[in-house]
Amino acid sequence: MRSPTVPDPVERCQRRASLTPTQQMDFISNEIVPMSKPIGYFINYTINDASLLESLQSEYGATFERITKREKLFLISALAIQLCDEAPGRCREEIYVVGHQANSSLPVADREGLIEALINQVCYGQSLTVVTEVSPMQQ
Repeated sequence: MRSPTVPDPVERCQRRASLTPTQQMDFISNEIVPMSKPIGYFINYTINDASLLESLQSEYGATFERITKREKLFLISALAIQLCDEAPGRCREEIYVVGHQANSSLPVADREGLIEALINQVCYGQSLTVVTEVSPMQQ
């Protein structure tokens, strides 16, 4: 059962999305926001292993608190582009349209929520497998 002092994340996102940008900043400042977890919570990282991950934590903080929001979004984009290039298959044309529609019509809070939802699906969800048809001549 959730603590009464910590709001349900879905309710919090829905309330935040309905506010103006100025109201959103006030909402975020006054709302109890769950603290980020350290890097080691999400990845296989051993303290003092002299890895890139240790270097990142040392330089930017265990929760990336010493990186700006823009820099975090850039890193998300850079990692996602590389992972997308390495993933099998191709994107359906409609997904490009969905991306454009989301960027052009959704407010910032909804786009951030969509990023969070997609990351969770990449890590923990099931994915559709798109099979490309092979013509009889190619078999």
